[in-house]
Amino acid sequence: MSETLTRGEQLEGFLARVPIVQTLGMHCDIKGDDMTAVLPYQDKLIGNFTIKALHGGAIGTFLEMTAMAQLFIVADVERPPRTINITVDYLRQGRAEDLYARATVVKLGRRMASVRAEAWQSERDKPVAALLGHFLLGRD
Repeated sequence: MSETLTRGEQLEGFLARVPIVQTLGMHCDIKGDDMTAVLPYQDKLIGNFTIKALHGGAIGTFLEMTAMAQLFIVADVERPPRTINITVDYLRQGRAEDLYARATVVKLGRRMASVRAEAWQSERDKPVAALLGHFLLGRD
């Protein structure tokens, strides 16, 4: 990675290269060492119009991209990490409003990493979904 770009600029470049990030409309806010991913509400993200619930696939993808973005910031990688496997626990209904997420790198090895991520809406202590994922690092 170029030393002249900030972590935020590097992350923006990474996110711009991932088409699903553009489709979802997600973005990341970095303040110091903390990164919070934001999935702004859009009608196209609704999976069940009867109860106005966000689609589980959109929530899961958002969590996966959040985990990958956190890895991109923490690990010294040249390419985006590749997903080995993920497990998503859906804990509450995602309502028709913005979704936020944070990820923590649990273990960072030479070739792979384990990451946990949680998504919430109005109250951070009431997560909508949680992810545990393993990723292959794109180091040369």
